[in-house]
Amino acid sequence: MDKKIILFLVLIGAVLLLAGCASQPTPCPECPTCEVCPEPVTCPTAEACPEVTCPEVTCPEPAAEAPFMDLWAASAHADAEAEAFVHWNEEDPAEIPVFCAKCHSADGFLDYLGADGSEAFKVDKAAAIGSVITCTACHNDATMNLTTVKFPAVVKGENDEIVNIQISGLGKEAVCMTCHQGNAAGSSVDAAIAEKAGENADPDAVAAELGFVNIHYYAAAATLYGTEVKGGYQYPGKAYDAKFDHIDNFQTCTDCHDSHTLQVKVNQCAFCHEGVTGTEDLKNVRMVSSSRDYDGDGNVEEGIYYEVEGLREMLYTAIQAYAKEVAGTAIVYSKDAYPYFFVDTNGDGQVAEDEASFPNSYKSWTPRLLKAAYNFQVSMKDPGAFAHNGKYIIELLYDSIADLNSKLSTPVDLSAAKRNDAGHFDASAEAWRHWDSEGSVPQACAKCHSATGLPLFNKESVVISQPVSSGLSCYTCHDHNNWPARIAFTQVTFPSGAKLTFGEGQEDANLCINCHQGRESTVSVNKATAGKEGDTPDDKLAFLNVHYFAAGASLFGTEAKGAYEFEGKTYAGRFMHTAGFETCINCHDAHELAPDPATCKGCHQTEDPATIRMTHKDDYDGDGDTTEGLKAEIDGLYEQLYAAIQAYTVKHELPALVYGDIYPYFVVDTNGNGVADPDEATRANAYKPWTPNLLKAAYNLQYVHKDPGAYVHNAVYIIQILRDSIEVLGGEVGGVRP
Repeated sequence: MDKKIILFLVLIGAVLLLAGCASQPTPCPECPTCEVCPEPVTCPTAEACPEVTCPEVTCPEPAAEAPFMDLWAASAHADAEAEAFVHWNEEDPAEIPVFCAKCHSADGFLDYLGADGSEAFKVDKAAAIGSVITCTACHNDATMNLTTVKFPAVVKGENDEIVNIQISGLGKEAVCMTCHQGNAAGSSVDAAIAEKAGENADPDAVAAELGFVNIHYYAAAATLYGTEVKGGYQYPGKAYDAKFDHIDNFQTCTDCHDSHTLQVKVNQCAFCHEGVTGTEDLKNVRMVSSSRDYDGDGNVEEGIYYEVEGLREMLYTAIQAYAKEVAGTAIVYSKDAYPYFFVDTNGDGQVAEDEASFPNSYKSWTPRLLKAAYNFQVSMKDPGAFAHNGKYIIELLYDSIADLNSKLSTPVDLSAAKRNDAGHFDASAEAWRHWDSEGSVPQACAKCHSATGLPLFNKESVVISQPVSSGLSCYTCHDHNNWPARIAFTQVTFPSGAKLTFGEGQEDANLCINCHQGRESTVSVNKATAGKEGDTPDDKLAFLNVHYFAAGASLFGTEAKGAYEFEGKTYAGRFMHTAGFETCINCHDAHELAPDPATCKGCHQTEDPATIRMTHKDDYDGDGDTTEGLKAEIDGLYEQLYAAIQAYTVKHELPALVYGDIYPYFVVDTNGNGVADPDEATRANAYKPWTPNLLKAAYNLQYVHKDPGAYVHNAVYIIQILRDSIEVLGGEVGGVRP
């Protein structure tokens, strides 16, 4: 080949090589996958084209996956396709509004907590769509320090300002409760009625502007805390259960629910609730303290879930009847279609697909109908309400039915239904709710009016103030460390100082009389009246109240000296019934509390204890009837004593006295009508002055009134103290003193 041609080809190759070096970046050879490759190198000349190598690097360990990620990912909080997170995707603008952002996006929740630097307990701006409840929503500095939750219900504060109800002193459950509390409360219903119908609106007049008030969804915390946060519509004059007091270590959201999967820890439930292997089994749970037939269907074995369901069906019947009869427009309900209540266009009582649409939403609301419908929805939108606080829901449903019934020509039958539990477990009763505003039960009351007072007394022989409770708990009477054995008392000290016992092997009955003994006695009345003339008024004397249900003192008679025993008189001791029926628990169910009348029939041929007389042949009240039951004899003497008390005040020119069933019981009859009117039954109008004899007789009247079973517990003792009280006042006593 020609040398010129060869040289030309070499030059061409060099040019191509230079061009290639100039136009193609030199790659980074074998660059570690954990390191970004350096910028490509471009060579200005072929000679300047270097070999490029990456620097040596040490790759970090692969990032560990967040713990519980798989559990969270399968939960409702992570379901990016759920309506709770996509509802606003087609809105304009496509964002989650301020009112909804707190609970429907992680960013909104952090905004509400102030974790983004903004004001806490307030959402400042709409949140972006596409967010679920992420790890950082619950795991951040703000939630670590969150101990207070604000609820939708509002009340008047110290300076009459309107404030939201708050629950403080919380643990990690505060995070859950911040959203699972609903968006409305009973106060929201009142506010809507005041705004749309007027402050003094006719409760049964249709208000055109009034719309349905929806609590929103899964308001478990509102259910759990009951009247403390007033999530339901609570009718004026009615008392409601407070926070459901479960057993230790199962009191909060995260005690019972896995915080990542959200599922109930069913395996934990099974320790106490036999037969529970899955969540559906929880519907069958019913403890022995729930002895009442709440829905009146005759079944007291079914789970509380079914009691709630039964009452809810009764309420729906009442709602539909009221809507037709009073509001004038038939109504139906759909649990899945907003706004839930619709016009029943075809009048068949069933919601049809074409009826459950927004344009057909129900608009004939009266204030009374709205309150009941709101409570119906409260019971529907917390599917675990039966477990969270079934008694509170039962009370809301029962009261809603009763309120609607007041306007129905054919009321829903509540005659067999029960609103409240037996006294030990009636958490709505004054015996348990009296100290709500104070926050604790004082030392003088705590032994018998708190769940923890009696166990403390058993252990330490003293009682200090105790937390307010929702009735007694399992561990009030049962030994926590030796379940199910009861706490054992071999003897019990009464207010008189007497140490009494039912005897060996009767520790369970001794347990009852720790509280059912009263708080005063002959001893304390004598101490108060010592050195004072029997019929001389004394402004320093005040009424002594024996307190309530002193059945143990009645039963032991003069051994306990619970009633006032007059000097020089003899009194009956312990009433010894027949063998096997001598103690509290022989006649009373330990949980239901009420005696079973059928047990009386074997000897007395009657199931009505009030008619029992047996061997008593004398006429004790002087009415000439020796066949009436001992209760009638005692009732007769009771009426005679009350008349003697009033006659005594006239004779001794004392203020007119009247007795009522409200503290302070004996008050001045300012208008002279013989009735303790509401404006008279006040502490400021408490009766005075007392004479010693008047005080003793009034004490015995109250004693008998406050032991409604006294005629069974120890009729002879009660007859004696009534007759002697009449006598000391100068009243005429007919009949015979046993």
